[in-house]
Amino acid sequence: MLKDNPLISIIALNWNTPDITCAFLRSIREQNTYKNIEVIVVDNASTEDPTAIFLQTYPDARVVRNSANLGFSGGNNAGIRIAKGDYLFIVNNDTEFTPGLLEGLLEIFRAYPDAGMVSPKFHYYFAKGTIEYAGYAAVNPFTGRNGMIGCREADQGQYDEIKTTNYVHGGAMMVPRKVVDEVGMMPELFFLYYEEFDWSEQIKRKGYKIYYQPKSLIYHKESMTTGKSSPLKTFYLTRNRILFMRRNMPWSAQVLFTGYFILLTIPKNTLSYLLKGQKEHLRSFWKGIFWQFNRKITFN
Repeated sequence: MLKDNPLISIIALNWNTPDITCAFLRSIREQNTYKNIEVIVVDNASTEDPTAIFLQTYPDARVVRNSANLGFSGGNNAGIRIAKGDYLFIVNNDTEFTPGLLEGLLEIFRAYPDAGMVSPKFHYYFAKGTIEYAGYAAVNPFTGRNGMIGCREADQGQYDEIKTTNYVHGGAMMVPRKVVDEVGMMPELFFLYYEEFDWSEQIKRKGYKIYYQPKSLIYHKESMTTGKSSPLKTFYLTRNRILFMRRNMPWSAQVLFTGYFILLTIPKNTLSYLLKGQKEHLRSFWKGIFWQFNRKITFN
């Protein structure tokens, strides 16, 4: 039975983007309408200590300074470990709240006892009214890729129905503490990208469902930390695409995916990076492939 006014722990990461994080904190102060919250900002070993500026912007925040960059999973897990909330709202620092965001997400857990996680509807911050996320399609067992439902469509109410979905959006996901205690924290093996897909799969294996709540809306500035295209992004997307398939797909699907990757993805991407003169991306792509060798895949 859901408490009438449960404590929600809002957990966000910062890495060398203090101005963006301050804008995020201001949006909580100005737009959030649910009052029983704690705000935790985890700094992933930024070059300079941003604690003072964060507390100046949001005096009640708890700031955690990691001694090293632990990635998306490890950084958020540092926040989860100290969180006191009955519900954890793990959210990107490049997002901004809207009124009723948290209330709508809590409604899912009141209405659906099988809910393990929920994400809100996403609009692009710089193109408000345009959908980024209204749920996720399943990862294709052949290609290892998937897409966001409604992405880049004008929001005309076409996705305003509560639905189960395949995965949460890592940029904003609410999970009950009891589910984390049962399933475990975010899989740190991924470091960056695909971790929310893997976590969703782990939670579904325990019998829970993943929900999309259109009543709740969040604005997303999109890729403000890693950039829209970077060698770092190329490495982790390549590495973790393969890793996710190894951990979550049956052998038959893994065989199909391996054939697709060897015969199509490797030659296509290699040629593309060569023609564009993107040597760093090429190195990162192959580094992501070779990372797999001699790696025993385990689960949390």
